Amino acid sequence: MLDPAALRYDDRGLIPAIAQDHATGEVLMLAWMNEEAVRRTLDTGDVTYWSRSRGAFWIKGETSGHRQRLVSMRADCDADALLLLVDQTGPACHTGARSCFFQAMGPEGL
Repeated sequence: MLDPAALRYDDRGLIPAIAQDHATGEVLMLAWMNEEAVRRTLDTGDVTYWSRSRGAFWIKGETSGHRQRLVSMRADCDADALLLLVDQTGPACHTGARSCFFQAMGPEGL
């Protein structure tokens, strides 16, 4: 098992984390984690991100109730991106949408 210290964080100490619904495979959102957020998530099971705008830890759903409970966490082959399989309660997006990826950008089906 890979230790959080072995991950490849960017020059700000962050790594992108993609949240995916463990049951449906739906991609829910992309957020950022630092090493401490990774450790907190693994220790508690409550997905914890690093808010770049607030400069603070952010437990997904702490205020909205739309929690993400960690089912599993995987690093990609380069250890510079994370995939979080989660049990999502309610919408994942701050807009109220189930997924943050709802804005089409080109012909559907490509």
